[in-house]
Amino acid sequence: MMDIMRKLEILADAAKYDASCASSGTELRDSSDGKGLGSTAPGMGICHSYAPDGRCISLLKVLLTNACNYDCLYCVNRASSNVARARFTIDEVVKLTIAFYRRNYIEGLFLSSGIIRSADYTMEQVIAVARKLREEHRFRGYIHLKTIPEADDALIAEAGKYADRLSINIEMPSETSLKRFAPEKDVRAIRRTMGRLRLRLDEAKEAANNVTRTRPPRFAPAGQSTQMIVGADAASDRAILDTSANLYGAYRLKRVYYSAFSPIPDASRALPLQPPPLVREHRLYQADWLMRFYGFSAREIVDDKAGMLPLDIDPKLAWALKHRDRFPLDIARASREELLRVPGFGTKAVDRIIATRRNTTIRLADLARLNIPRNKALPFIVLSDHRPSPHLLDGAALAARFKPKARQLGFGF
Repeated sequence: MMDIMRKLEILADAAKYDASCASSGTELRDSSDGKGLGSTAPGMGICHSYAPDGRCISLLKVLLTNACNYDCLYCVNRASSNVARARFTIDEVVKLTIAFYRRNYIEGLFLSSGIIRSADYTMEQVIAVARKLREEHRFRGYIHLKTIPEADDALIAEAGKYADRLSINIEMPSETSLKRFAPEKDVRAIRRTMGRLRLRLDEAKEAANNVTRTRPPRFAPAGQSTQMIVGADAASDRAILDTSANLYGAYRLKRVYYSAFSPIPDASRALPLQPPPLVREHRLYQADWLMRFYGFSAREIVDDKAGMLPLDIDPKLAWALKHRDRFPLDIARASREELLRVPGFGTKAVDRIIATRRNTTIRLADLARLNIPRNKALPFIVLSDHRPSPHLLDGAALAARFKPKARQLGFGF
């Protein structure tokens, strides 16, 4: 019989392809009152994820089993894949979570699973782990559960009772690609479940804001997220960002995660032989940030003609270089929305600029104190003692200034 550490080796490795495991946005809980076990406070651990504020979060990230009825072509755990299989019992996942937490390895659990027997059966097993942690062990750490779209709505509702975050992977940016690579999955079922989750999340939020009512039932306080695979199909960055924008608008997702396709053993001929450049995944995350926090639309970030984000410069800088007529911007008078579009200006830097300019004139020497990268921002802004040369802003050399310098290739020894 396979021992628990061998199972952990197989099922932790099998879970590494799921990127949607950041543990941000939930309610703050701890056990400092002597009741319960665990917390959602920051610390160190095994699987490192990062919250929007930069905190490093540690999670035990595993599958309940990597056996699966589905035969999704891009998945290393597909039914036809020749990989070692394993399955945890409910008690084994609970035991590992508690043991790792007591050793300060982790702060929470990210639990997913291959589909076995049926969607309802799989969902019941996943929920049973969370229920046992919460009710029997009084575990107050973070729990993220991957939900099965075809599972009964009552099971999804129960999952939200125990989990901080629920996620449903949409997998592909288009219905056509999903049908081609994962014929057992139904994008309409995925979106229906996302819609149900949004309704329950909205109801929980409304009830929490109603001070006349008793404390509302808990439901996934960190919301829902999803993941898309990048580079397995021919979808452009524009198509991916359009899908993300639709998901954010229609279902109020907390995050869309992008996972660069990784070639797998015995892969289908329908899949590419090489993975996409990892920098493409990075650029998509930067573009996603611009949509969520900087007021950009997908159409502004990458147009239909280009289709793809440039890999050599970040998307905000690429936008600024295409719209030089909007610059230079006088930071003493510009609105917050305008300042957010200046290369090198983050949201915190913009807030600091607005707070500072109420009381004093911002000069060139103040940029370092405001934590603003001078080289990136200076061509695009006007200060009391600085105005960029028109030749710099209009010249072809400006784009070259920001691109990585060419390097001679070595021999590798």
